[in-house]
Amino acid sequence: MATKKKTATKKKATAKKSATKKAPAARKKLATKKTAAKKLPARKKTTKKKALTPGAPAAGAPAENPRAHALARKMANLLSDKKAVDVVLLDVRGMTSYADYFVVASGESDRQVSAMAEHVLTKLKESEGLRPIGHEGMETGQWVLLDFGEVVAHLFFTEARSHYDLEGLWADAPREKVA
Repeated sequence: MATKKKTATKKKATAKKSATKKAPAARKKLATKKTAAKKLPARKKTTKKKALTPGAPAAGAPAENPRAHALARKMANLLSDKKAVDVVLLDVRGMTSYADYFVVASGESDRQVSAMAEHVLTKLKESEGLRPIGHEGMETGQWVLLDFGEVVAHLFFTEARSHYDLEGLWADAPREKVA
């Protein structure tokens, strides 16, 4: 008889345990039903942006910097003095944090590219007392970079310019061709 009582109490104990195990699962189901009933926030409607015409400043575009524009024009004219080919000013205000204008020009030989860079450096130092923050590539003459802070000049050997295609990289920047 003692064995019957033990088995009966074991069955009751396991029945109680299984009942307590089911209770949390039931609570989870109720909790998920309550959260599913909550409404999600409404989505914001998106508006179409107006297409910008090339050369037109954007609504949130940075303010005009006349000093940087004048320096870029002066650099372009100095490059034209040394027979630079295809001189272009790119207005990159708001597109890059390190410059407002790029001056891109080509030379027909590596010696001409180095001479153009040297001419710009000496004339800006003489007339305005400006020195570049940095310059690179004058020894090889393939791609010379002159960094004047707000204006950066990229002077290329003709084949190197077509290879790197800076104008294509900054295709959405307004440009000004200098004769």
